[in-house]
Amino acid sequence: MNEIHALQSDNELVFNRIYQDYHPRIYGFILNRTKSDYMAEEVTQLTFIKFWKSRHTLSHTLEIQIQLFGMARQVMIDLLRKEATRFKYEGDTAETPLTNSLINAIESKDLLQIIEKDMENMPKMRRLVFDLSRKQGMSHREIADLFSISTKAVEKHIGKALGQLKQHLYSVML
Repeated sequence: MNEIHALQSDNELVFNRIYQDYHPRIYGFILNRTKSDYMAEEVTQLTFIKFWKSRHTLSHTLEIQIQLFGMARQVMIDLLRKEATRFKYEGDTAETPLTNSLINAIESKDLLQIIEKDMENMPKMRRLVFDLSRKQGMSHREIADLFSISTKAVEKHIGKALGQLKQHLYSVML
């Protein structure tokens, strides 16, 4: 996290090193999702501009990679939305549903990956209870009976799981 302190002290050498390290990865990440060289180049450049401009508000608790890729994802979605709006106002409606479905697919896929990864890091019991409740559709009573715990304990596990997911998703969406 010393890199963040250096960035916040306007250290351009650290920024240049981060740019060199992450430019190809961000470009590949966007290219993989959009299948457009133009979009990948635009998003990559805009991401690093945004990264530099927001260096003073970077989190000291999140890795630079997480913050950069979160920014890249948001810049990509913003750019796709602009393109959809432009197509709409230019009368080219054939492109709009495609662009909108691409935005939705990217958001859904990324969100599911974030949730799944975050769930892997939960304590085992919390993960099991949450999984049984949300994925298997079991009631709190059924889960409580299965593990010989109270329904209050089940509610606590689910509440903590939701809190953890919300906190992580909030930090990623910034």
